[in-house]
Amino acid sequence: MDLLVGKQGEKWTARFGNDAWACAIGRGGVSADKKEGDGATPAGCWRFRRLLYRADRVAAPATKLPSTEIAEGDGWCDDPARPEYNRPVPLPFSGGHERLWRDDHLYDLVVVLGHNDDPPVRGKGSAIFLHVAAPDYAPTEGCVALSESHLLQVLRSADHTTRVCVEHER
Repeated sequence: MDLLVGKQGEKWTARFGNDAWACAIGRGGVSADKKEGDGATPAGCWRFRRLLYRADRVAAPATKLPSTEIAEGDGWCDDPARPEYNRPVPLPFSGGHERLWRDDHLYDLVVVLGHNDDPPVRGKGSAIFLHVAAPDYAPTEGCVALSESHLLQVLRSADHTTRVCVEHER
């Protein structure tokens, strides 16, 4: 079953089976031509690759996805000039990167999506995740975000065939 993301009126909604929930997308809207740093969520369907989670904040979620605990030294390369582009990296890291161990709760649960990863094309976007939404559903940097409880509900059914499908804005 896929997680379908689309706009209803002025709000973004995620549908999963018979359920529909509020969700957040990138501050740059949705783009069919994703570029690094544009803040847009890429349009299209992206497979769930694996789950990363903060074991100090949440119990290991029930899921069929491969799961790994996030450690304090975990990062994700978002530097198109580096060979590690759109891959996990240990911190400290001299290139551009995101820190996965965050002070807020947005990355307490992170589903790595199969966007621009097989192989990564430099500049076409990195670190596109499904993660926990801010309490006010503030825009992301290009990811899709759900409430923690809705994300846990998706994870219970998710496996290697599950995708997030993001509809292009009309």
